[in-house]
Amino acid sequence: MRPEDVLPDTASYADFDGLTIRKGTVAAFLANAQAWLDPEIDTTKRVEAELLLLEAVPALQKLGVFAVLDIRDPGLRRLVESVRG
Repeated sequence: MRPEDVLPDTASYADFDGLTIRKGTVAAFLANAQAWLDPEIDTTKRVEAELLLLEAVPALQKLGVFAVLDIRDPGLRRLVESVRG
């Protein structure tokens, strides 16, 4: 399957089992996770990255990301699991 098979180039979002997920959600989560893990990031940016990555967790769950990928960093894994239930 190719990306355009999941979401056409002309679409900005798609509905997955009743949840509207915007194009770029997975990439944004990864960028925010990397920022959160950066030991040199300032506190304000780390807090912002944390809020944004946690906001993406329900969409990633709906897409099945956590069914096939594990978060290796223990702190980040605990943070994500705290909202996964």
